[in-house]
Amino acid sequence: MTTSVRRSLAAAAAASAALLALTACGSSSSSTPAASGSSSAAAASDSSSAAPAITGKVTVFAAASLKNTFTKFGKEFEAAHPGVTVTFSFGGSDTLAASIVSGAPADVFASASTATMTTVTKANDTSAAPVDFARNSLEIAVVPGNPKGITTLSQLGQKSIKVALCAKTVPCGAAAVKALAAAKIAVTPVTYEQDVTSALTKVELKEVDAALVYKTDVQGAGGKVVGVDFPAAQQAVTDYPIAPLAHSSNSAAAAAFTAYVLSPAAQQELAAAGFQAP
Repeated sequence: MTTSVRRSLAAAAAASAALLALTACGSSSSSTPAASGSSSAAAASDSSSAAPAITGKVTVFAAASLKNTFTKFGKEFEAAHPGVTVTFSFGGSDTLAASIVSGAPADVFASASTATMTTVTKANDTSAAPVDFARNSLEIAVVPGNPKGITTLSQLGQKSIKVALCAKTVPCGAAAVKALAAAKIAVTPVTYEQDVTSALTKVELKEVDAALVYKTDVQGAGGKVVGVDFPAAQQAVTDYPIAPLAHSSNSAAAAAFTAYVLSPAAQQELAAAGFQAP
């Protein structure tokens, strides 16, 4: 393990402890035993065993690229805290950030970029400092068999190749702009999509020949697409920060869910899904 990764995990652990401490303020000392379940759910229960019981609903706004992993986290968290219901709103990070600033009811924000999280922090809408919990990088997504024979990023600049990109205001689109600029390649897409899931769907439906999406989305597609690596992707790695929100109606659950995402158990699951360590 590199020094930078050790430091990131240490910071995450410290943030987790701080967030869980917030849940104790003004609460009773009673606790509810965790339901039996997966080892991840048990780990979630163990990590919060010193905190008071939490109940109610927690609403998480999360980047579209987190849908598969966070949906699983939600089930694990509910198993560890039987009195809690977790609901999600997945979409483009920029759209989610704008909704939070406009007053949309949410308890936690997990973004696919530092810039969109900054939009929320500048509006004083977080109750704790955001912490990076994962990183991601791009791949070229094509259908199985790769009928167009796409093996390099430069081929996406050919007029005969139909390409989907995320909108430039969306983190996956901003990352694509950086990667293409680093490789000095000009691409004219046939469509700009509002989130990475939509861009990937264009490939799955064979409406385009290729799309620049995250590695985790390719892995999570279950064989519907395959990924093509390219060197310039390392010039546009995306950080994922998370924070509980200041106007949460369930601050205890928001802090506890945030802490779970930063926990070793959740970090292992993120790694298995293809995310990189922060």
